[in-house]
Amino acid sequence: MYPGTVVKKRKTGFGAKKRVVLVAYGIGVDGKRERIDFSVANAESEKMWWRFLNNLYRRGLIGEALGLVVTDGNAGLENAVDLVWSFVKRQRCWAHKLRNVANYLKKKQRDSCIKEARAIYNATNKREAERAYSKWEKKWGPIAPKAVRCIEKAIDELLNFYSCPSKIRVKVRTTNVIERAFREVRRRTRPMSCFNHDQSIERIVYAVLSHLNEQWGKKPLKEFTQND
Repeated sequence: MYPGTVVKKRKTGFGAKKRVVLVAYGIGVDGKRERIDFSVANAESEKMWWRFLNNLYRRGLIGEALGLVVTDGNAGLENAVDLVWSFVKRQRCWAHKLRNVANYLKKKQRDSCIKEARAIYNATNKREAERAYSKWEKKWGPIAPKAVRCIEKAIDELLNFYSCPSKIRVKVRTTNVIERAFREVRRRTRPMSCFNHDQSIERIVYAVLSHLNEQWGKKPLKEFTQND
């Protein structure tokens, strides 16, 4: 999973400029979770993501055992993934997608529309998920066409997690686990307001993510070591 989070770096004179922390998180066939690597970049552009992912590839993550890449929908990231691991299935994060859908809905529509959309990813298999999507699309298409189009254009990638064993699907249909890690990064960096240079950003991010790696290492996900 490869989302990004933003921190502030002091610039010469007044004010601050934004720096983005790019992070790769993975779950191995042994169930071990870990933050694989991170990088402080100028932006979440395709160039920055490609440089980051290509570095992972050159260090040995060539993708032979890579079953699914989960992304938050950032266009630059998706293009970079296509360049580095074009043969690997990509899963679009449902949490991010439903937030985008909500932006196209009137306030009074949001609760019911989003609740009904969740039936798509809560289905027991892909065929049922496709039926749930069709039912949702037929109801909401005439009412909120832009919201429906938001899911329609990414429906294939939204359903790729159904290729995984049922016991691990809930773990791979969103980027929530890394989002929680970013919340801890933000909690630690918020009192600092602004960093003097990239090295100071790297130190605090490394400390937080290394601590999480240590915790995760003690609690492997047994679901990932078992097949249906």
